Amino acid sequence: MEIKKAYYLQRDELLAQWGEQGLSSKEAAGRLEKEGPNKLPREEGPTAFSRFINQLADPMVVILLVAAAISAFLGQWTDSGIIGLVVAVNALLGMYQEGKAAKAAEALEQLHSEKATVLRDGIRQLIPGEQLVVGDHVFLSAGDAAPADLRLLYAEEMQCDESMLTGESEPVNKNWQPLAPDSQDPPISSQSNMVFMGCPILCGKGEGIVTATGSSSSLGKIAGLLSDTGRQTTPLQKRLAGLSRILTIAVCAICALIFLLSVIGRHPDASQLINGFMLAISLAVAAIPEGLVVVVTLVLSLGMKNMSRRKAIIRRLAAVETLGSVQIICTDKTGTLTCNRMSVCRSSGCERETARAVYLCNNAVINEKQRLGSPTELALLDYGEKHGWNSSRAEQFPRCGEIPFDSSRKLMTTFHHHKTASGTKQKLSFTKGAPEKVLDLCSWYLDDQGNRQPLDQKQRQQILEDNQKMADEALRVLAAAAGEGENSDPDRHKLVFLGLLGLADPPRPEAAAAVKQAQSAGIKVVMVSGDQAHTAAAIARKLGILRKGDLVISGSQLAEMDNRQLSRTLPKIAVFARVLPEDKLRIVRLWQQRGKVTAMTGDGVNDAPALKAADIGCAMGRCGSEVSRRAAHLVLADDNFATILAAVGEGRRIYENIRKAIAFLLSSNLAEVLAIFAASLIGIKLFCPIHLLWINLITDCFPAIALGMEQADKRMMQRPPNDSKSSIFSGGIGWDILWQGALAGALTIAAFAWGAPQGEAVAMSMAFICLSAAELAQAFNMRELERSSLFLQRPNPLLSFSALAAIGLNCLLLYVPALANVFRLAPLSLRQLAISLMLGLAMIPCVELAKLLKRLWLRH
Repeated sequence: MEIKKAYYLQRDELLAQWGEQGLSSKEAAGRLEKEGPNKLPREEGPTAFSRFINQLADPMVVILLVAAAISAFLGQWTDSGIIGLVVAVNALLGMYQEGKAAKAAEALEQLHSEKATVLRDGIRQLIPGEQLVVGDHVFLSAGDAAPADLRLLYAEEMQCDESMLTGESEPVNKNWQPLAPDSQDPPISSQSNMVFMGCPILCGKGEGIVTATGSSSSLGKIAGLLSDTGRQTTPLQKRLAGLSRILTIAVCAICALIFLLSVIGRHPDASQLINGFMLAISLAVAAIPEGLVVVVTLVLSLGMKNMSRRKAIIRRLAAVETLGSVQIICTDKTGTLTCNRMSVCRSSGCERETARAVYLCNNAVINEKQRLGSPTELALLDYGEKHGWNSSRAEQFPRCGEIPFDSSRKLMTTFHHHKTASGTKQKLSFTKGAPEKVLDLCSWYLDDQGNRQPLDQKQRQQILEDNQKMADEALRVLAAAAGEGENSDPDRHKLVFLGLLGLADPPRPEAAAAVKQAQSAGIKVVMVSGDQAHTAAAIARKLGILRKGDLVISGSQLAEMDNRQLSRTLPKIAVFARVLPEDKLRIVRLWQQRGKVTAMTGDGVNDAPALKAADIGCAMGRCGSEVSRRAAHLVLADDNFATILAAVGEGRRIYENIRKAIAFLLSSNLAEVLAIFAASLIGIKLFCPIHLLWINLITDCFPAIALGMEQADKRMMQRPPNDSKSSIFSGGIGWDILWQGALAGALTIAAFAWGAPQGEAVAMSMAFICLSAAELAQAFNMRELERSSLFLQRPNPLLSFSALAAIGLNCLLLYVPALANVFRLAPLSLRQLAISLMLGLAMIPCVELAKLLKRLWLRH
């Protein structure tokens, strides 16, 4: 239930409708039962069981399960058990990975106040925030967060921080006066007599009537957007899904062909049919890279740990790879590119006296435990402290009166007593506010030496020009003045003008360099801010985001453009100002529709839907809301925009290394398939399924992981982003996989033929060692996907160690009788072992020769 357009209603109308004594307990209970608790909508995630089942739905996994079932039916329990174990481990690993994804709506639920002070049955009482209903009379004070959407009945010097909803860093002054009716509903930023769920009260106090709770509140509607965004599929996931489909079709076709070749034109008995089935299963096992999921997941996990050491915390594993493909960064201004803390950036006049005035004419509080007050007043306290003021020194000027700031006067004045060195008591006043208003009260000014001078027209004009210069830099300008004795009354218009202060939420020191680095890496940076266009454009210009020919679009202009118009204009837009949460979500989705891998950075609740919908959502870890952190894929622990670029560089390195690992695994599997296929044509049994599973999981997995740990090329961030539409096999990798896989298969057949005179077990063992060695050689060949020589690369100790370990483990299978019996292998003589290894390692000189010929061809 919701009170529609309560901001237009008079106070008397609200009290007449809901009563001055608040709701009765009975009425509140009835409403609570009807409306439901004051809780935000939650996104229900999949159960552990459903995640496990989803892991088994991959077509390649289904083929392995069928192979395991057929093996068990035929009595091949060892093969069946190992296949089943591999599938189970992969499914459990994938289930664990998905289970780590957080639910953003859970954090939204924690935002609103746990307790609320309400008037029920004419008595003030403290109740759980969940029990609030529409019509409740709620009391607010500084430090509270609004427990629901409220229409104010009373407000005293109240300021509210609505940046989480609007993106604007400036506090909002609140009052209880009704808004003038308009044909269009006012935006949240203009609803001065409303406070919204989750927004902190910075100063003052007030009372209000609950107009919306739970999912009907402004915060609840954002939570609804969050649940509607869905989960995005990363470029690598899309490529692997496509690869899975291709391999599935190929495996089914090859297995069917091999089985038919083994029985067509013959009169097979049961034994021959079993052999045909087992041959088909061997091919299925050979063709499917069982270790691919494990390798990709581990490489991404290791990359995730590496990023965390650089203050970039990955919350969703697949996002590691996506970072390397980022083409657009849509960044919030406040707290992301700026410090999210107002400070004095410019000053003119007598700084010493100005600092005293703004320190004493101030209601903010700073101590060891808290910083309480509006960002502007806190910045003025910081400015005073820089000029030697503190609370003990301020005690020498006890306050004896105050004229609070109001929107019509645009001034704040405080009155103080001060005992001079001679012991006489002096009455002082200090005024701060809008420069033109302060100037109207002044008859004097202080010169550079601190002497009082008459404020003539020339000096007034100079002050106004200084004010305009600061305003042109998108600074918020305040003026300060002082009075003594009878002239301490500002209404006498005989104050002394002290100076101007220009305040801003300044850009982060490292932000400009980070933006430049992004642009050199082919990434477009777009500012998406809730601030005014003038302010956002000034910051964007300083940071190099807004350049000649770029456009600045406001939220109102955005609303007038349909998706087609906006999509056509998007490449020219550098700054979006005064945008709503729905606008941010719309911008991200339109960039994605243009085929761009899009990142969104932010720190507020209002950023959460776009953070979740983006290919990469980047939230601030220090100043960001819990909602934004849970919605994001990446959390910046140091709130440093430059960390995003470091993460992008790491993402590019990881993606390139995953390509190497995939190319290595596929060329290895192709070698196995071609060798078994060729052997079946000539009527020999080359391998058992258990041999291929061992090679795929032990011999291949560890070198593939080592490939994933390759160091980054120094020129990585001078290249364009990875094309999300390009194939894993782009750049000639597909052709290299084909011919190198065929070569490894041929060498394996040669090793089998060499050992055949000594019996099938010896021949199979020689082929097993040769194929293992060839695939290990391929791991070294795939370190460089381009044309440069392997011998020019920096050493990779992990790859060298994994290769030696794999050879050692393979030898154990030959020379430990119990293992040899399980794997159906025979011990080889030293000569047979050497020949097998040499045939396999011949892959390296063959590939190096091919690279040399390519280089020579390109030179000519």
